[in-house]
Amino acid sequence: MKGIVKITLVVMIVLVSTSCKKDSRPNYQFMPNMYEPVGYETYGQYDVFPDEQSALLPAEGTIARGYSLFDYGNSNEEYMRAKLELKSPLSSSDIDTKRGKELYTIYCGICHGTKGAGQGYLVKREKILGIPSYADAARAITEGSIYHTVYYGKNAMGSYANQLDEQERWQVVAYVMKLKGDLEK
Repeated sequence: MKGIVKITLVVMIVLVSTSCKKDSRPNYQFMPNMYEPVGYETYGQYDVFPDEQSALLPAEGTIARGYSLFDYGNSNEEYMRAKLELKSPLSSSDIDTKRGKELYTIYCGICHGTKGAGQGYLVKREKILGIPSYADAARAITEGSIYHTVYYGKNAMGSYANQLDEQERWQVVAYVMKLKGDLEK
């Protein structure tokens, strides 16, 4: 009896698996472009893109995902304008001191020091000279000047715009302002 059940089960499985196959017509394709791609030669000319472009341009007025507009240029005049005008968009509840400290330690502390006094590891080893303290009255740093400097770099300091996104840059700015306040006490 068990043998008959097993044989019946095997025959039914074979019938079900072969009953859907029909060689006289192709199966339905949900997205045929994915199955049958169009091949292009590397340097060939094609009518795919308008005006002989190599690729489509983004729509006018759009910006790439993860980026935002920064309305200040890379000059001393724009630095001074950012110093006077630019304010942090973060509210006090958005500021994450722990994250700001972590980012500061990774990117800034090696030169500026853990307390912002300009006595980082590279300064102590005399690899870089002339890093002033955040509390230096002659500098009078603001949120805008810090952000501009992190974005574009200044003097021997390079830009960190590629390493830090906008939110992270503002977290570093908030932490630097905290260090400045601690040094001025």
